[in-house]
Order: sequence, then structure tokens, then C-alpha cells
Amino acid sequence: MKIFRRFLRLLLVGFILINIVSAFQAYKLTRFYDNGDTKVPVNKQTFWYKKKAILFGVNIPKSKNLVHPDSAFTTFFINSSDNLKLECWYEKQPQAKGTVILFHGHGGSKAGVISESNYFRSIGYNVLMVDFRAHGGSEGNICTIGFKESADVKAAYDYIASKGEKNICLWGISLGASTIVKAIHDYNIHPQKIILEMPFGSLLQAVKGRVRLMGLPEEPISSLLTFWGGIEHGFNAFNYNPCEYSKAITCPVLLQWGAIDPRVTKKEIDCIYEHLSTKDKKLVIYPNAAHESLCQNSPEEWEKEISSFLNQ
Repeated sequence: MKIFRRFLRLLLVGFILINIVSAFQAYKLTRFYDNGDTKVPVNKQTFWYKKKAILFGVNIPKSKNLVHPDSAFTTFFINSSDNLKLECWYEKQPQAKGTVILFHGHGGSKAGVISESNYFRSIGYNVLMVDFRAHGGSEGNICTIGFKESADVKAAYDYIASKGEKNICLWGISLGASTIVKAIHDYNIHPQKIILEMPFGSLLQAVKGRVRLMGLPEEPISSLLTFWGGIEHGFNAFNYNPCEYSKAITCPVLLQWGAIDPRVTKKEIDCIYEHLSTKDKKLVIYPNAAHESLCQNSPEEWEKEISSFLNQ
């Protein structure tokens, strides 16, 4: 009997400890720091550094725009619905076909999508590049992996719509793509077309993708991180589901994915594609691409698909 009670106490202590560690990790994974920890190469990580990282996480540096577009762009800020200033780059050209608004991935910045914006410009579109909250030149340090960032998509859309633009296309990669889907679901915005590249199917699946990259077992780690991330930011993270949100999309969609993507699975992509309410949709798979810029991985194929989709 004593052995059984001791066993139960050990289980309880283990349960409490794993939840404490998960809460710390979820806290750190959803925050970026202006003076974050310098990345230490694996071969130079000390025993205590590794233990601290496992138990308490690391302070992830906030991304910066280390590359800037040419002088044709203007830099300005728009306000999110919760009064965070979002830094934007905007280029307007005479007699443009429309405007493409670009949204980067988690931990990135608008500087990372300059290659894509340059192509949209070259085929006659205005472009607006936006730093999500807690990224690049925008205010804030908390990232909710798209839950609150969907308001950033709406703010950018509303800004361009207020200029009288009738032909608005939304383009997003990874976090940017999933957040576009959520924004259309939440705010009933109506872009003329959207281009989604490697969106995750649910927040839980996004966390699983990250855990896989860390070489750790997906469960129970992913569920615990998802649970605590939602608790800390005030929402049910298990209900955050772009696959279901995609039912709200009725405009033409180009959905693209890399076949060797270690973070977003084919099952997630198929789920989003099947749930899209529009009949005007196309899925393109890049056989040699991972979770990366498809524009840079396969520029000729990417440009062909983009041009065909926008000009149809």
C-alpha cells in the first residue's frame, strides 16, 4: 500500500513538473525579445545552458528588417484594432492592376518577402508589405501564432480598401497564410483573390510541426504547449483551426506547398483545400521544396503559377 501511495505521489509530482515546464516553454515560444539570447551553436552549448533551455526556454530575439526595398517604397505605420503600430512598406505605381498585400511567417519580417513583392511589382501590381505585431518594425512582443494577428490582416486590408482599391489580393506564407484564412473567417473581409503558401491546419498541428523539428516526441508535449499557450493568452487554442475556417473562403484561391515540408503535412494542406468553399481553387505542390520561400526555391515555376493565377 505504501509503495502504491509513493507511486501516486511520484506521478503527481511528475505531472506538476511537466506542466510547469510546458507553461514556461509556451510563455517563451509566444514572445520575442528586443534583446533576446544570442543563438549558441549546438557544439558550444554547455550542460547548464541545455538544462536551462529545456526547463525555462530561451528569450527569442525579435526579428529585424536587415534588408530594405528600393526608394520607390514609402514606410509608414497603421494601427491594429488593439492600438499596436504595424510598420508597412508600400509601393504604388500608375495604372496598376491591383494591390497585393504580403504577410510573412512566424519569426520573420517583411524584409523576408521582398523577392515575392518584386515579382508582383514586375507584373503590374502595387504591393503592401506588413510586419505582424511583435515582428520587424512593428510594436509588441507577444505573438499568438495568428489568433490576434488576424486583426493585423484586417487592418492592412482596410487601409488598402480605404484607398479605393477594388482588386485586392492577399498573399501569405506559413503563419501569414493561416492568419489570412482566420481573418477572412473572423472579419468577413472580401479580397478578390488569395494565395496561401504552406498554411498550417490547426494551432495544435503547428505546434506539432515545431516539436518534430526539435526531435522530441509530439505527444504529450504538443498538447501541453498548446493548452498553456491558450491559457496564457486567453483563448481556447485547440479551437484555433484554419482547416475549418477555410470554409468561409469563396474567392479564387491558389494553395501551394513543398513536398518535403517537415512542419506542415500534406494532410493539413488537403484539409484546407477540401474545405475551401470556392470552386475556383488550385493546389500546386513543389517536389523539392521544404518549409521555405517557394519563390526562391523554384522561381520559374512559382512565377508561372502566380502569373497564371492573377491573370486568369
